[in-house]
Amino acid sequence: MTSYLIDTNILIYYLAGGLPDEERSFIERVILESFNISIITRIELLGWKGHTPEGLEKAKKLLDCARCLPLTVAIAESTIDIRSDANISLPDAVIAASALSLNATLITRNVKDFHDVPGLVVYNPFSK
Repeated sequence: MTSYLIDTNILIYYLAGGLPDEERSFIERVILESFNISIITRIELLGWKGHTPEGLEKAKKLLDCARCLPLTVAIAESTIDIRSDANISLPDAVIAASALSLNATLITRNVKDFHDVPGLVVYNPFSK
């Protein structure tokens, strides 16, 4: 299986049952076989103030199954390069750098946020 890194928005849709029906089994397979996230995704998902206590616990349990890439010096350097080359937010640049560090495909609905990142492969499960 290809290596994947899942963006925060996809996990939100997954937890809320909002993924397209035809893509849900693919995302579940990715979660079982190649569940990588950036530290930014962990912060964004668990730091959301709108969680119910049950929703927060469900999110924590899901992320416990993920390989969470920390912010290393190498990822920071890649983030700096991405920010200098593309018009992209700092959190998105860290996510892109994390995916590139694994040579992974980024799964996100926010394709436009990443379209200027050289070498980054993006998959949008909502575009099928």
